[in-house]
Amino acid sequence: MSNLLPKARAFAVRRAPTLEFQRLGFAVLVLVLLLACVPGVFAHEFKVGDLEIEHPWSRATPPGAKVAGGYFTVVNKGSAPDRLLSISSDISDKAELHEMGVKDGVMTMRPVSGGLEIPAGGKVALKPGAYHLMFTGLRRQPKQGEKFPATLTFEKAGSVKVEFAVEGMGETGDMDMDHAE
Repeated sequence: MSNLLPKARAFAVRRAPTLEFQRLGFAVLVLVLLLACVPGVFAHEFKVGDLEIEHPWSRATPPGAKVAGGYFTVVNKGSAPDRLLSISSDISDKAELHEMGVKDGVMTMRPVSGGLEIPAGGKVALKPGAYHLMFTGLRRQPKQGEKFPATLTFEKAGSVKVEFAVEGMGETGDMDMDHAE
């Protein structure tokens, strides 16, 4: 038995990780944990009833601008349709739901009356060039990097307070230009 102890000790020393290897392993572990947290850091979602509101955002506006747009996606995880009825925010005197479209080569924008239906089990994207919010009579200019609050009111799910993240003036919010998905 006494002959085995020195051999085991020698084997353990040869097989023991070096301090540099331990540090590298720790650094890799920390990096993996940080990367696992990244989606949570950028997540910007709100929920009311069966509805999920994904990434409300707006663009920074130049000095003196009187309007700003608002964009987000609403996902209805329920079995019944719902309807976005109204929007309010302290950033503006008024907030309206608008629709953009092209008719005979001319782009038009008009308010949506009666609200916007969110189909059961479906989703609707409010984005540049399609359905979107218009914040009119701005009380202050949205600045890149800040957030501002708003309240969305749905027919069945009720009201939910959300925060619009303000992106750069030329941003598209990483959304494609399909009308609704």
